[in-house]
Amino acid sequence: MKSILLFVLSLLLFSAQAQVTFTLVSIPDYTPEEDQIYIAGNFNGWNPGDAFYVLEENNDGLWEITLDGFSEGETIEFKFTRGSWETVEKGPDGEEIDNRTFTFGNGETVEVTIHNWADNPGGGGNSTAAENVHIVDESFYIPQLDRNRRIWIYLPPDYEDTQDNYPVIYMHDGQNLFDEETAFMGEWEVDETLNELAAEGFLVPIVVGIDNGGSHRTNEYLPYYNENLNGGGEGDEYMAFIVETLKPFIDEEYRTLTDRENTGIIGSSFGGVISFYGAVKYQDVFSKSGPFSPAYWANYEELFDYLSETGFQQDVRFYQNAGELEGDQYIAAMYEMEDALIDEGFNNVYSTVIAGGNHNEETWAGDFANAYLWLFADYSITSINEIPSGLTPMVYPNPVKDVLNIRPGSVTGASTIKIYNLDGALVKESHSLIKSIEVSDLKAGMYFVHIDTVSEFKVDRFIKL
Repeated sequence: MKSILLFVLSLLLFSAQAQVTFTLVSIPDYTPEEDQIYIAGNFNGWNPGDAFYVLEENNDGLWEITLDGFSEGETIEFKFTRGSWETVEKGPDGEEIDNRTFTFGNGETVEVTIHNWADNPGGGGNSTAAENVHIVDESFYIPQLDRNRRIWIYLPPDYEDTQDNYPVIYMHDGQNLFDEETAFMGEWEVDETLNELAAEGFLVPIVVGIDNGGSHRTNEYLPYYNENLNGGGEGDEYMAFIVETLKPFIDEEYRTLTDRENTGIIGSSFGGVISFYGAVKYQDVFSKSGPFSPAYWANYEELFDYLSETGFQQDVRFYQNAGELEGDQYIAAMYEMEDALIDEGFNNVYSTVIAGGNHNEETWAGDFANAYLWLFADYSITSINEIPSGLTPMVYPNPVKDVLNIRPGSVTGASTIKIYNLDGALVKESHSLIKSIEVSDLKAGMYFVHIDTVSEFKVDRFIKL
């Protein structure tokens, strides 16, 4: 009886496994004959040149690959490359395309057409990088890894008109930060977002973008080796490059605020992992960290152990997010890490789930302004000079997500409380002795609070996340 039960269970287990064969029925005629084609997706850490996921030619001379070991109903995201993100597939006019998706059933063959590759000279789109984005070096040497990498820099719109010094954010996946033409999975629009904030009166930082290393991306962004991904383990060397080589160069060549209070690090997915790890390891260098959709699962036990072993040394602000559609693999782990950080003494930790968000650049781009304003709140709002100096803050928390509280003593007697946006439009008003105001319906950004009593007029400001 026991053997029969085991047999039935094995059949059920086998039947639950699903597979798919992707066949490329058409590829660009300019594809180099010597090049191999790969599939990269959320199942292999988006490694564009993973030897385990290289396509082979079938009997008809078509490239194909079979993926198996998945569960029925499981959905994957993926794209095809020729070994690096610089050669990822593009649309008919060279435009960026959304991630492909597939939901496993009982096994089937899917025919795929690839219209263009990113390195096709005649098929690319136009650069979308703003004028204040520049290439520092097309091949900056990384001595810690004996590799070279392109480095980008975003300079605030007023950089050339002042002698001011600016905070610096170091960001990963530089190909995706500023320019649609080089982005392999969509653009963060960091330059457009910061330029818009600057136009609204916020102070904005310098942003340094470091290209990922293509097939080296997983190795560099994960501090520990992951056997299932066949990658990781070079995170220490990559972070040493940023801290010991790149930051001193940027501080020497540009007008930066070099101290830890004005230095941050932001990245997504595996880039979120190294942004977390780097901030914990170098608490004397970074005071702000933005792990976007951090893939903690890739080094799960090791990261929690490292946090516990390293502990709190200096305060670091952490802004974490995850898309609603990413599932518990990202969301649950993000909140577990928040609890672990707080237990270690890091009290400035903010985590948010983005409604309708997924594991992609569109989601991360939409939350970048919120992350920046929260991480750099003390710096970003100091250019708004309509508020007299030396005022005691009247509202809290700041930044705020849902409910803005009025500090005791800020409202006395009959008062009119008004909230204005940066355009001067009245968005909220109250005529009573209230203790709090619901602001969840307001758009993200900065607002002014006016409290007008019989004897005095008070003004404060807050950031809505």
